[in-house]
Amino acid sequence: MSSFTQLSLWSDFKAREKSIGVDQTTTFIDNMKLPVHRWFRFSAGFSAEWVQFMINDNGFDASTILFDPFAGSGTTLLVGERLGIRSFGIDAHPFVLRVARAKLHWDTDVHEFRKLARGILNDAQSWRNNVQTEYPLLIHKCYPDDILAELDNLKRAWEERADNSKVSELAWLALTSILRISSPVGTSHMELIQPKKRKRNYLRPFDAFSFQVGLMCKDMQYRQEIVPESKAIIYKSDARTCEPISANSVDLVVTSPPYANNFDYADATRLEMTFWNEVQGWKDLQDKVRKYLVRSCSQHVSAEKADLTELLNDPNLVSIRDELEPICDALAKERLKHGGRKKYHLMVAAYFSDLAKVWTALRRVCKQGSLVCFVIGDSAPYGVYVPVDRWLGELALTAGFKNYTFEKTRDRNVKWRNRKHKVPLKEGRLWANG
Repeated sequence: MSSFTQLSLWSDFKAREKSIGVDQTTTFIDNMKLPVHRWFRFSAGFSAEWVQFMINDNGFDASTILFDPFAGSGTTLLVGERLGIRSFGIDAHPFVLRVARAKLHWDTDVHEFRKLARGILNDAQSWRNNVQTEYPLLIHKCYPDDILAELDNLKRAWEERADNSKVSELAWLALTSILRISSPVGTSHMELIQPKKRKRNYLRPFDAFSFQVGLMCKDMQYRQEIVPESKAIIYKSDARTCEPISANSVDLVVTSPPYANNFDYADATRLEMTFWNEVQGWKDLQDKVRKYLVRSCSQHVSAEKADLTELLNDPNLVSIRDELEPICDALAKERLKHGGRKKYHLMVAAYFSDLAKVWTALRRVCKQGSLVCFVIGDSAPYGVYVPVDRWLGELALTAGFKNYTFEKTRDRNVKWRNRKHKVPLKEGRLWANG
């Protein structure tokens, strides 16, 4: 892409932001208009367009090693490939990792993928619409019998052809990506599922699958015309260790760690994981997913029976302990005034203990002179403010990074009528230099 085209696109992007009055570079929403990125809408993420222009603006080129320790659905890796940059990522969420790996199969033969998908659809349409698989209650709440029968037929047809090949995984992703748009109930791309809420617009599974496959084929053809092949690599690993990544190898880190706002990232894909029989219910999430993740929700710390004193004594927290401890004490007292009595005091301590380990791991893998960018938001559980951006910056310095700055992009907690507190929150980018 020429520099003129890049600048033109960036100008259009910023003009679009201005017209709606908000900076959306720290959200995933605009990615749903971009080839390959739009194959699966993940509730966490950031703008692929912003990543591309940030890389160009900072002078990174084909010699750059790009790394995302919270790779999610693969935004950073796909951008790196698009720019001809060697890109690596890790993620500990097994289901989201599979989604990202499938998206990186965009270089697969389009004809072979279309042929497989057509065979799956033909078989599914030829079978009687009787649900053959026993599904948990959540699935029956989200799909009427006739809709579930079509999804079940597609699933069985895929299973008969599943062989771990690239085309097979692409077909798996095509079916996975239509599960929410095929449901007539409230299945937003968040952790909240509302079976009693009805949607006006939804697609029948056979139609949705056909449309999704066509969209993916179109995107694959486009991508293959501008990028020779997929070279990005994603590993199943923990950001607190970054084990597969070599020491002193990374020039640029672009990522978005979990926010300390009690969003349960394990629960975010519960619908999809339940459909594929990877979990039977909410209780399975701790053992199957949550225990591998950074501790950013109260459900996680409650399940593992975390100890506050032990958490606060983490030597990695020395630079923020004097501020962190009274905040945790305040949360411990505040929780007793609320019905849920959520253990935010443990969550906050565990979160910063985990992120301190992430910074230490990043210092190991990053070269001297490297650049790190965290897309983050601050937090105020039970109305007790937690200065996430500043504390993460201090933890970066403790780990050995030279300096940090924070760039605010937008306000948060301003549009929800049912918000629990009125503490102003913000979102933005934390920059650190190696």
